[in-house]
Amino acid sequence: MMGVISSCDVTDLTPANLIPDQEAFGTAARIESAVLGVYESAQRGYYNGSVVNGRGYPFGAANVEQGDMRGEDMYNDQAFYEITYANGYNPQTANNNGMWISLYRMINRANIILENLDPAVASGVLTAEKGNAYKGEMLFMRALAHHELLVHFARPISDDPNDPGVPYRTFAINDVPKVPEGEAVPRGTVGEDYTQLLADLDAAATALGSGKGTVSRVSYGAVIALKTRVLLHKEDWAGVLAEYEKIKALYAVTPNPATPFRGGTSSDNIFSFLNSEASNGTVNGALPAMYGNPANGGRGLVKISPLIWRSDFWHAEDTRRSGLTERNAAGIYSAKYIDYVTRTDPNVILRFSEVVLNAAEANAQLGNLDAAVALLNTVRDRALPDTVPSFTAAGLGGQAGVLTAIYQERRIEFLAEGRRWADIHRLSGAGLMAGIPLKAQSRSVNNVDFYTTNRTILTSHDLPYSSDLFIWPIPLEEIQSNTTAPIAQNPGY
Repeated sequence: MMGVISSCDVTDLTPANLIPDQEAFGTAARIESAVLGVYESAQRGYYNGSVVNGRGYPFGAANVEQGDMRGEDMYNDQAFYEITYANGYNPQTANNNGMWISLYRMINRANIILENLDPAVASGVLTAEKGNAYKGEMLFMRALAHHELLVHFARPISDDPNDPGVPYRTFAINDVPKVPEGEAVPRGTVGEDYTQLLADLDAAATALGSGKGTVSRVSYGAVIALKTRVLLHKEDWAGVLAEYEKIKALYAVTPNPATPFRGGTSSDNIFSFLNSEASNGTVNGALPAMYGNPANGGRGLVKISPLIWRSDFWHAEDTRRSGLTERNAAGIYSAKYIDYVTRTDPNVILRFSEVVLNAAEANAQLGNLDAAVALLNTVRDRALPDTVPSFTAAGLGGQAGVLTAIYQERRIEFLAEGRRWADIHRLSGAGLMAGIPLKAQSRSVNNVDFYTTNRTILTSHDLPYSSDLFIWPIPLEEIQSNTTAPIAQNPGY
């Protein structure tokens, strides 16, 4: 519930300013500042009672770290992520509460701006073109945040669209009398949330027009890329392919898999949240600190799991093994984030590689196996030497084999990008996974031999899809403070 517009110009990396409500939309410069404040609230928001050391909630670093720690391909080496890794959260734990609160703070900021854009255009403060651009950005932000909430706090739509969703808030709460109206927004259903989410993205695409824009600001290309993700969760295979066709000429998978993580701008980068020396998730949250090799300046709290490193589907000659990892005597770490000193590595939210694999999966589900494998190979082959043959539909054994290869490729390509949990979530709902698989037991992998030999890997922390713990609890604070129409807690909590 926001009494002021808080903004930090993330693009220009200037200090944050506080602007009173009544003045925030009086000039074009102040509206730009307010819009950039939404980016800042996404990049580094609320955590454990504070917005000062936000640890990258909800989209700066925390969605990556929490998404990885819910899955089996990245490994928890210390107690830092124990609650998430071992499924030990409750309605008062900081990580799930921080995600919920920071996402709704971000949504409210976007809604405040959305309600003030048309009056600003009507009064001549903004041009219609600029007003539409801001409208597209804020609608995208609102949709992105609500989808993140659905993936963590609701059962997947692939299971039952009638399951309880999350409150989809489409109006601003910027004054105390509006609080009861905001509290009265119900959870609705997952299906209703997806309908509103896609309506927001359609409106955003219309407002933004066309083109790819810059990687640090929402563009038409980013909106369509997010639609392919949302439609994949919805199992609208034809819809995924229709959206893919709209942007396939705007982007390209980079020949070098490391390029999207070395500078922030490439043909593969669609949209990222930026970090700077002055504004990042801090040493207690930033991606290079958490994931980085301690021998090179990181803290090494999260390693690559030896389970995926030793898997038979990750080819030994894959350059993503040699060019995007580092090792020491204790294990192997991701090298996607390497600015250990100033922690300016961006959090890449949308890459074209994901859009391509979304389209590959949609084609495979529709029986277009050759088209699916061709798309799969554009991601896989650029990381392998010419001596390794490309996949073929026949060689993979038909539809089931093609889909398995796509799922496995996603695990390799998006390793250390936080995408694993979203796939576990939707595939479990579809009956294609049994829930969270076995993980390497927390704090048991203390030697690189676990990766390079057949040394026994202790496993634990799996969680069946049927468990109430599969999705996070609604924060207790949210339920207790809602005096108007308290929403129902998720079962089991």
